[in-house]
Amino acid sequence: MSKISAHIIDQIMQASQIEDVIGDFVNLKRAGSNLKGLSPFTDEKTPSFVVSPAKQIFKCFSTGKGGSAVTFLMEKEHFSYPEALRFLANKYGVEIPEESEPTAKELADKTERESLFIINEFAKNYFYQNLQESTEGKAVGLSYFEERGFTKETIEKFQLGYCLNVSDDFTKAALKKGYTLSYLEKVGLVKSKDERHFDFFRGRVLFPIQSISGRILGFGGRSLVNDKKVAKYFNSPESIIYNKSEILYGLYFSKGEIVKYDECLLCEGYTDVISMHQSGIQNVVSSSGTSLTKEQVKLVKRYTKNLTILYDGDAAGIKASFRGIDLILEEGMNVKVVLFPDGEDPDSFAKKNSDSELALFIKEQKQDFITFKAQILLKDGENDPLKKSDLIREIVQSVGLIPDQITRSVYVKEIARQFDIEESIISNELMRLRRNSLSKQFQEPEFNQVPLPENDLIKSQETTDPTKEDVFRFKHEEELMRMMICFGTREIETLAMDSNELHKTSVVELIHQELEQDLLTFEYPLFIKIYDKIIEGLSEKTFYTASYFKRIEDQEIVSFVSDIESREIELSTNWITKFSIFTKSESDDLYSTVMNIIYNFKYKKVEEKLLSIKSDISKGDLSDEDILLALGQQMLYENVKKVISEKLGRIILK
Repeated sequence: MSKISAHIIDQIMQASQIEDVIGDFVNLKRAGSNLKGLSPFTDEKTPSFVVSPAKQIFKCFSTGKGGSAVTFLMEKEHFSYPEALRFLANKYGVEIPEESEPTAKELADKTERESLFIINEFAKNYFYQNLQESTEGKAVGLSYFEERGFTKETIEKFQLGYCLNVSDDFTKAALKKGYTLSYLEKVGLVKSKDERHFDFFRGRVLFPIQSISGRILGFGGRSLVNDKKVAKYFNSPESIIYNKSEILYGLYFSKGEIVKYDECLLCEGYTDVISMHQSGIQNVVSSSGTSLTKEQVKLVKRYTKNLTILYDGDAAGIKASFRGIDLILEEGMNVKVVLFPDGEDPDSFAKKNSDSELALFIKEQKQDFITFKAQILLKDGENDPLKKSDLIREIVQSVGLIPDQITRSVYVKEIARQFDIEESIISNELMRLRRNSLSKQFQEPEFNQVPLPENDLIKSQETTDPTKEDVFRFKHEEELMRMMICFGTREIETLAMDSNELHKTSVVELIHQELEQDLLTFEYPLFIKIYDKIIEGLSEKTFYTASYFKRIEDQEIVSFVSDIESREIELSTNWITKFSIFTKSESDDLYSTVMNIIYNFKYKKVEEKLLSIKSDISKGDLSDEDILLALGQQMLYENVKKVISEKLGRIILK
């Protein structure tokens, strides 16, 4: 497989807009010059995930993760570096030179996770081609979709497909392409029995299930035979890439509209989503016929706090869904419901009504969930006082899950009015339920359940238990590195050593000269890598700055560079926004800032050398001549230390 050339990588990075890329996964809102949202890596309730369009970086302050658009895709979607680049190239229309088909060996060399994605992509294309081109596919699969009213454009958009009703048609095609049988079985496309292999979805129309970024995670397959012994729907089995409880069908197509309208519509099945899209209502997703899970709720919450559930007329199904809706309330989301007429679901209703009639129906029939739940349950306990009291308690329990106190208070009034009960009784019951819930949350954990604190200090590769002295020493190296990366190309005036006249030099050249004249080097391995590259650039009359380092393959370097750039974001977010405190910029007096860091770095190096000399003398195994030599060195370094201290004092006083 051909390597992506440097100039193509440059084109991809220049075309990419990090706010656009991350906006597909996170609902970002403007916060000054940056954008902010809930971290996609944690379950946080207060946004700490920041994107800087100007710097083209992100920083997750809850996890410490940070980097470029490529880094984000590698972290969130588990892409490799080339795959992240290809995803961005495809998104922004950057053409990558034609590459050869991957060989069987190349496929085997890929990770299992990536192999499963590749197989699913092949399967999606194969099933779509079957639907469009094969005689059976057109006669059976395509005619089914057309009978449901799906247009050619809709079928293409959702890449609907068909698996031929032949025991091993797909299996043979996949094996011929070089895909391994074990991976075909793991992804659930092939089943084996008595050394015979057959297609899992044979004779079914197929609905590809996409990740948020559009990768194929699995399939939903619908049987077209009228046999009660055969399950109507099959889904791909769980695998390392497909976890049904964490996925919402249609989110890949709907996320933009969800953010646009600040609302997500939730329905039950694949065809509900597709019909709604075709009718122009595109902020809709499906839980794929399963009960709503906490993971799915959190997925919606990334894009909006407003969720509207579309119910068909099945009373049993409505009651069964109440537990899932309690999960939504617990997340502090606003829940509304729309109840379709008896015998109708979003799919059938969309077919019988115009686009405008469907949109108007949803708008007019939308009602608050707590009120809806009260109405449904009230019918059950209308003539039974004991049952009625249990049902009221169940409703109050749902209200108790809502984090916001004002919202809870409003519902207390509404429940009291609806059931003709004193408000104080409802309030007392609510307080009791919340007290019980909180006491369970704050029970002391068992000793072995308490996680040990992690030491997140910078570690050298030579020791897993660095001293504070090590950390402090590397901190000065980090500051020098930050100056070179963030301000490296900036020119400052300095005195020329040979002529004692003012001349201009870059920050990178100044630091390099200062270190070289005293034969000083970096010690932390990551900084050595970066410094070597910077100096290599100097020799070629090239400045390697933050923009260069953010687009290289080494994600350790990308993460570090993004981290030091994000400190400015953190300062503006935490100080200027919260406290209206404006600090003096480092660039206001760049020469003093750089020299201060250099002298601090040198001061630590001198201190380390003095400690080493004193340690050698104290061991008592030096000859008289060596002791005299060591004492001479000690005196020399003490004088150097004094000179540096004076220089630091002058710079600090300025």
